[in-house]
Amino acid sequence: MPFAVYVLGLAVFAQGTSEFMLSGLLSDIAADLHVSVPTAGLLTSAFAIGMVIGAPTMALLSRNRPRRPALLFFLGVFVAVHVVGALTPNYPILLGTRVVGALANAGFWAVALVTAIDLVGPERRARATSVVVGGVTLACIVGVPAGALLGGWWGWRAAFWAVALVSVPAVFAIARTVPDRTGAADGAADGPIEAAGVGGARGELRALGTPSLLLTLLLSALVQGATFGSFAYLEPVVTEVAGLGDGWVPVTLALFGVGSFVGVTIAGRIVDARPNTLITVGAAALAAGWAALALTTDRPIALIVLVPIQGMLAFGTGTALIARVLRLAPAGSALAGAAATAAFNVGAALGPWFGGLAIDADFGYRAPLWVSAALMLTALLLTALTVTTRARRSGPVPASSRETAGSAGGPASPPA
Repeated sequence: MPFAVYVLGLAVFAQGTSEFMLSGLLSDIAADLHVSVPTAGLLTSAFAIGMVIGAPTMALLSRNRPRRPALLFFLGVFVAVHVVGALTPNYPILLGTRVVGALANAGFWAVALVTAIDLVGPERRARATSVVVGGVTLACIVGVPAGALLGGWWGWRAAFWAVALVSVPAVFAIARTVPDRTGAADGAADGPIEAAGVGGARGELRALGTPSLLLTLLLSALVQGATFGSFAYLEPVVTEVAGLGDGWVPVTLALFGVGSFVGVTIAGRIVDARPNTLITVGAAALAAGWAALALTTDRPIALIVLVPIQGMLAFGTGTALIARVLRLAPAGSALAGAAATAAFNVGAALGPWFGGLAIDADFGYRAPLWVSAALMLTALLLTALTVTTRARRSGPVPASSRETAGSAGGPASPPA
């Protein structure tokens, strides 16, 4: 695996830490800037919204730019806004830095994903994707708990400084290791749209409108909605439902992160061979797992065992879905990476909102776990309905052919 791919993963680690670290810092931010905790919570929502809007916008703006300067620009802006955020005494300015930081993060993700798969051969694309996505899982394991610790020791601003400092080595490494342009120009066509010679932004947008790709994006949003709908409320689940002490909260979050890292690593090694099986089995296991966790979360042992398993299944399945988006899209399409990023963050924004609505309806802190199970059941039903409809139209296709078609990303590939 080229060193540049790991450098991209390092930058994503810093960005993932920034996205999720505020969950342990909201009270300190609210007290320091003289706002309410719910108002401080808007900082998280602002980041997610900025990611959803910024992913396609930044991808369109950077699609004809050399990859290395685009990556350096987005990462430089990301560092700068965290420095401003660490220094400002003003809440509106901090809110603005979160939006701008999310736009830069979205642009970096969109370019980084297609850069990573272009740096490797077709047989290692999923593994390259897993390295980049693995930066987010490492953020869950190390970055988010570390940010909470830094905030407790030296205040919330220390966490912002830390994100900026961790990003600086990635800036220099990208400048030295990532070529201006990567293999899209001289690679073979990788799907029906590219093979047909459709080019330009309009062609890429049309490619993203194909039914198989749209379904994959929807499934990705549902998986992430289920994941973050429960992840956002693990703290009250641990303390209020399972009856464990506050010290178990970072331990449980770290266990989820460890499971996530294992899932991404495994998916990166097997998804190229059996993509559809991994997605379908992973979605079914996630639905069962969230339901099991909802039923048994008052038992600490069950909680400790199931949380890392769910992290593994969620991020393993999510990695397979991202790889599938990149496989179905035109080769080298930055908009494909943007669409995958947007779907990820749509789920990350809506899942906690749905879970919060269930809690506000007095269903208790188990409710987000049931919401996650319902979201995964929806994903499974949608997949089954689509596969059944296609089978009726085209007749039965041997399992081996379906799996091969899914790997190639051709028009015969089933939607999940």
